[in-house]
Amino acid sequence: MGIIMHGGNARSAAMKAMTEAKRGNMKQAQQLIEESNEALTNAHKIQTDLIQRETKGEGSDVSLLMVHAQDHLMNAMTVRDLALEVIHLNEKINQLEGEN
Repeated sequence: MGIIMHGGNARSAAMKAMTEAKRGNMKQAQQLIEESNEALTNAHKIQTDLIQRETKGEGSDVSLLMVHAQDHLMNAMTVRDLALEVIHLNEKINQLEGEN
């Protein structure tokens, strides 16, 4: 459940970061990206623990819940990566508009 929770938090923070970037609030957008990164780190720690246990023969069966958790994590990572691009593009737009 931790992967799902942290993945969801990471995705939400990244989505909010894009909204703030569109509004021109780059400092807030960066702060939200940092929150997203922190949540992803927490999810990765849980994932790594599960993988390490499995390599020691302590693994569990693949369940629908685990598949769902992995889906949440990968989705959150994708959204965060896209948010970084949106923030960068908005910074460029702001610079260009400032030059006019």
